[in-house]
Amino acid sequence: MAKYIGAVDQGTTSSRFIIFDQRGRIVTLDQKEHRQIFPQPGWVEHDALEIWDNTQEVIRGALAKAGLKGKDLAAIGITNQRETLLVWDKRTGKPYYNAIVWQCTRSHEICKQLIAEGGQDRFREKTGLPVATYFSGPKIKWVLDNVDGARKAVEDGSAIIGTMETWIIWQLTGGAKGGAHVTDVTNASRTMLMNLHTLDWDDEILGILGIPRQGLPRIVPSSDSESWGPTEEDGPLKARIPVCGALGDQQAALVGQACFRKGEAKNTYGTGCFLLLNTGETPVPSNHGLVTTLAYQVRGEKPVYCLEGSIAIAGALVQWVRDNLGLIQTAPEIEDLAKEVDDNGGVYVVPAFQGLFAPYWRPDARGVMCGLTRYANKHHIARAVLEATAYQTKDIVEAMNKDSSVALSRLKVDGGMVANDLLMQLQADVLDVPVIRPKVSETTCLGAAYAAGLAVGFWSNLDELRQNWEEDKTWESRMSEEDRAAGYAMWGKAVERTLNWLE
Repeated sequence: MAKYIGAVDQGTTSSRFIIFDQRGRIVTLDQKEHRQIFPQPGWVEHDALEIWDNTQEVIRGALAKAGLKGKDLAAIGITNQRETLLVWDKRTGKPYYNAIVWQCTRSHEICKQLIAEGGQDRFREKTGLPVATYFSGPKIKWVLDNVDGARKAVEDGSAIIGTMETWIIWQLTGGAKGGAHVTDVTNASRTMLMNLHTLDWDDEILGILGIPRQGLPRIVPSSDSESWGPTEEDGPLKARIPVCGALGDQQAALVGQACFRKGEAKNTYGTGCFLLLNTGETPVPSNHGLVTTLAYQVRGEKPVYCLEGSIAIAGALVQWVRDNLGLIQTAPEIEDLAKEVDDNGGVYVVPAFQGLFAPYWRPDARGVMCGLTRYANKHHIARAVLEATAYQTKDIVEAMNKDSSVALSRLKVDGGMVANDLLMQLQADVLDVPVIRPKVSETTCLGAAYAAGLAVGFWSNLDELRQNWEEDKTWESRMSEEDRAAGYAMWGKAVERTLNWLE
């Protein structure tokens, strides 16, 4: 019997392949960054062919590092940047256009028109989502309306549509030679096209957006024992391995953190920041700016739902400080810079680079740095950069507490930024709840591995996965209630300064 599970993590800035053992521990990994393409302000693209090349490279690289072969893996799972959208020719595998990234705001005018005709919440009852540039549906409409030949090709069946897990699964299972064209329920729930109750594409919304159903992938469970197909023997694994697990990156982290009980929550600190609360087998509508979405579904079982608060810019703000301002050479240096001062010196940074996501949903907002005086220095700015992530998370938790009527009592955390101890302490201070980091912080990839492993019986049930979870470190609040309230009030004033920047 194969001893390991492999998982592809096709993220916003890089692609990785991680191999896990029975205990959910990392055996080996490989990672490669891809280019971020900015054709104009607010537009963000990726080269999908570069991403597929990188995915193959990291699969081969991870196997080589551990001296393993593809046949040593029992199954493959996929996790991905969720709303990033691609249209490609299924006969050649050639994209009609670059992948349009979840952060991209080019569909602003489309969304403005949709809102003018029926309000921002016109699809919320069916999809759990507000009308926003964040989601894939308006991006699909933009490609079909603006890229030569794309609409005609989708209509005649020669072109197909998908988010990045659909692209990777299609390539892994044969590509132009008959690869599986599927999307799991979690990714489908991020398109603004899937009905949360039927788990199928909604014909009314497809009609309003002018998106042909035949171009869309088949919606499948996240953990699917009816495998979508094995990998190709001439592919990067050099073996026929079932591809049978897929989860959008934030739902994958929820699964990787073993948040299987109603009321359990996790926050992932990556390019953006995403807090998910398991609400059980019933979708809970949000009245406070959150989205209702799928958490996961195991084949043969009822789907599990969650509430989510999505923050567009978290780790990306640190990258901006590094790449655009040149204040640091590497991302971890932000912690050393910020540690030199005891407070932010009155400086607040709100990174509304592509507008504000939850709970505001304001595409007209743009980033601000405010409270500057001659006293402020680079150390205060660095601390304000870290506080921006902590305060944005506080906004989400406040909304979540109102929607769920259950006050958050502790927060499991994961993602690249959780290595920053100062940020984790700031988060505990701002929230006034324990912040808990697991021993395996690569929970996104682990969740995808779990989905695939459950499908093939590598793991028998959710209880076995729960037993794999181990705590690494917990941070408790050290801040007074007075300081907490004062800091959050100033954050609110800073957020107000971002609004109405664009007409």
